[in-house]
Amino acid sequence: MEQRMRRATRGRVAALATVGLLLATGFVAPAAPVQAADTNLVVNGGFEDGLANWFVNNGNATDGAQLSATSDAYSGANAALVTSRTTTGSGPMQDLSGKVQAGQAYTLTARIKYENESGPATKQFFATMHYGGGTYTNLVSVTATKGQWAQFNGTFTIPATQTVSTARLFFETPWTSTPSTDPALHLMDFKLDDVSVIGAAPPAPASKTIEVVGKLPGEHNPLIGHKFGADGFGLVHDGRVYMYMTNDTQGYAPNPTTGVSPGINYGDINQITVISSEDLVNWTDHGEIQVAGPNGVAPFTANSWAPGITKKVVNGVEKFFLYYANGGGSSNVITGASPLGPWTSERTSTLIDGRTPGAETVAWKFDPAPFVDDDGQPYLYFGGGPASTSMPPAERFNNPKNIRAIALGDDMVSTEGTAAVVDAPVAFEAGHVFKRQGRYYFSYSSHFGGNDFGGNQQPLPGYPGGGQIGYMISDGPMSWPKETYAGVLFPNQSQFFGAGTGGNNHQSVFEFGGKYYFTYHAPTLNKRINGNTTQGYRSPHIQELTFNPDGTIQQVVGTYEGVDQVRDFDPYRVFEAETFGWSKGVATTKVDGSSAQFGGAAPNLVVRDIDNGDWTALSSVSFGDNGAQNLTARVRALAAGGQVQVRLDDVNGPVVGTVAVDTPVGQWAEVTAELDGVSGVHDVYFTYTGPAGVDLFEIDNWAFAAATLDLPVTASASTRCVGGKAYVTVQARNDHDAPVGITLETPYGERSFAAVAPGANAYQSFNTRAVSVSAGSATVRVTGAIGGQDVTTVHTVQHPAGTCGG
Repeated sequence: MEQRMRRATRGRVAALATVGLLLATGFVAPAAPVQAADTNLVVNGGFEDGLANWFVNNGNATDGAQLSATSDAYSGANAALVTSRTTTGSGPMQDLSGKVQAGQAYTLTARIKYENESGPATKQFFATMHYGGGTYTNLVSVTATKGQWAQFNGTFTIPATQTVSTARLFFETPWTSTPSTDPALHLMDFKLDDVSVIGAAPPAPASKTIEVVGKLPGEHNPLIGHKFGADGFGLVHDGRVYMYMTNDTQGYAPNPTTGVSPGINYGDINQITVISSEDLVNWTDHGEIQVAGPNGVAPFTANSWAPGITKKVVNGVEKFFLYYANGGGSSNVITGASPLGPWTSERTSTLIDGRTPGAETVAWKFDPAPFVDDDGQPYLYFGGGPASTSMPPAERFNNPKNIRAIALGDDMVSTEGTAAVVDAPVAFEAGHVFKRQGRYYFSYSSHFGGNDFGGNQQPLPGYPGGGQIGYMISDGPMSWPKETYAGVLFPNQSQFFGAGTGGNNHQSVFEFGGKYYFTYHAPTLNKRINGNTTQGYRSPHIQELTFNPDGTIQQVVGTYEGVDQVRDFDPYRVFEAETFGWSKGVATTKVDGSSAQFGGAAPNLVVRDIDNGDWTALSSVSFGDNGAQNLTARVRALAAGGQVQVRLDDVNGPVVGTVAVDTPVGQWAEVTAELDGVSGVHDVYFTYTGPAGVDLFEIDNWAFAAATLDLPVTASASTRCVGGKAYVTVQARNDHDAPVGITLETPYGERSFAAVAPGANAYQSFNTRAVSVSAGSATVRVTGAIGGQDVTTVHTVQHPAGTCGG
C-alpha cells in the first residue's frame, strides 16, 4: 500500500494498494490475513436507508457533487448515484473515524457502475481513505466496464504509524489536475452499492467518567467536576448565565489502569460544550453542540475552538450568534433560535479567513469574540499568533499587532469594511471586549516570547509577562492604539493553582445581577485527577471583577473558592438532574425527547454511569420554613435494588428520604419518596446505592413538592329538631395561634365569620325547612396565614340523618 500527501494543487501520482493492482489484473490474491473480528464498520453500505451516513467528499474546497438515491441497485432497493462531480475525488464518503485502527487489516468490498454514453469503454475507480490534512491512501482499485457492475474486493492494512483520529472512506476516479478539460473521461456519473469494510472493531472506548471529586464541596471553582471545558465565554439571558466552551473532554481517554490520558489533541475538537446557571454555583450541563465536521451544523469547517456568543434582534427576531475558531486559519459563525439552539449555518464558507480585508497578515485568524454596542452596531475581535517577520525584533515582541477588530453586518454573519489593528502589548490571542460606563475594555492573552516574537527581547516596563491577561481601555470600539494599555488584569493561573496549571489562557467578562464577572480556565480538574503532571485538559473558572474609582480594573486573584452564590436554589419545580453544585463518579449523555425544564427546543440530558457510592449535590437549596413533603425523580432502572438517598449538608449527612428505584429495568418511570425534616436552607446530596459493579440507573429530572400547610381547626356537625323542623348544626373551633376567617357551608345555606380568635368557635344552625334530613356533609373553610404565607384549609365533616315529629 502506498501513501502520499495531496498538495494544495491536488498534484498526485496514482497509488494503489498492492492487492488492488493484483485484482485489477485478474490475479487471485491469497487468503486475506486472519481478522481479529468480522465486523462491518460501514453503516448503511447497501443504501437501504437512503443516503443516511453518507455525504460527498469535501476534503478540498474544490470538491463537490450531487448525491442521490437510485433504484438501479446491484442488490436490494437502493444504490447511491453521484452526479455533477467537480473533481476526480468528488464521490460518496463515509466517516470511519474511531472505527479503524492503525496496524489492523481489513477487507473492503463494494459494487460500482458507470453508464455515460460518451465515457470510455473501461474506467478505473479507487476506494480511498483520507486520514486528515493532505494524507490520502488508495486502498483498493477496480477497473469497470461501462454499463456493468464491477466489484471492489481486496484487503488493506493500515500502517502501525498512521494516525487514525480522522479516517474517511470515499470512492473516486484517478486524479488529474484539470478534469474539466475532458469531463466524460474524468468526471462521469457513477453508482455505488453494497459497501463493506470488514475487520476488527475498535476496542470499547476508554471511559471518560471522572471518578474523583474534581470540584470539592464548598468550593465554587472549577465550575464543574464531571467534564472539562476551556475558553469559556459567558452570555446572560433571562436570568441565567450560559457558558460556551471548547470541548476538551472530546479527546479525553484515560488509561483504565493508570487513569492518565494522552495529551489533549486540539485537532480532534469539533464540538462546543454548554452549561448554564441561575446562581453561579449550581450548573446545568446542556451537552455539546456538534458544530464542525461531516455531521456538524457547519460541515465545511473542521474544528470549533474558543467560542464567543452574542444575541441581537435581526428583522424583528431575536437570534443568538455563536462564533468559533475553525482551527488557526479561519473563524465562523452559526445561528441559534435560543441560547440552546436549535443551531443552523447561514453561511457556506468561513466568516473570517484570508479574504477578510485587513486580516491578510494575521497568522492565526481565530478566537472570534463578538460585541454588540449600545447603538446596535456589532463588532468582532479576532486574531493572534506570530508577529510579522517584517517588523523589527523588539517591535515583534512588544507590539506584534496580530489582533484585529472589524465591524459586522446587521445580519451578524457578514463583515463590513476593513479590519483595524489592535496594538495590544505582547499580544498572543484571546481578544475580548466589554463596555462599562461608556468606556470600552479590551482584554487579551499575552505571548511567551521565542523566535515567533523576535527572540530574546526585553519587554517594555509595565507590559505583561508570559501567559498573562492584559487589558486596554478606549473611548471607541475600533480604536486600540498601544497608548490605551492599562495593565495586567490576571496573572498566569499557575501563580494561584501551582505546578501543572500553567500555559496560555482565554477569558471573557459578563455582567450579572449588577456585578461584573471574569471567566478563565485552568487545568485544575486535570490536576486533581493526575497530580502535578497534567495533560492539557482545562476547566472553567469565574471570579468577580471589581473596578477602581478611575475605571481601571483591580487585578483578579484566582481561587478555588470562586464567587458567591447569588441566590438560593429553588427546589419546587421540575429541574434537570444534570444540575450539580458538586458530583462524584457520574457522567451525562443526551437522550431523545425534550428537556422538561428548558422546553422542546433544548436538548435533553440524563445523568448516567451511576455506580454504588457515586453522588451528586446541590448548593444552598431553600425549602422554606414549612419544608418539603416529597421528592419525585424520573429514572430508568438498569439493575434491581438501586436507591437514591437524600442527605442534608454532607455526603455522609442524615438521610431524610430514600427513593427506591424499583421500576421495571430499562423503562423510564417516576418514583416518589416522602421526606422527613427538610426545611430551611441546606446543601442537598443525592447519594446512590445498589449492587456493586453495575450501572444502577439513569436520572432525567427531579422535583420537590412543598409540605402541605394546614390551619388547625376542630370541626363537627350534627342534626337537631326545633319546632318540628330538622336543623343541621355546624361548629368549628380555631386551634391556630392567630385569628382566622371561618366559613360554614351546607346545602341549606352558609355563614362566614371574620377574625375568629384563637380558641374561639364559629357556630351556625341551618334550618332544612323539612321534618327530616338525610345523612350528609358540611364544609368548613378556614383562611389565615402561616409564617407570612396565606393559607386556605378546607375540612369536610359528616352529620347523621334526623327525623322530627311523630
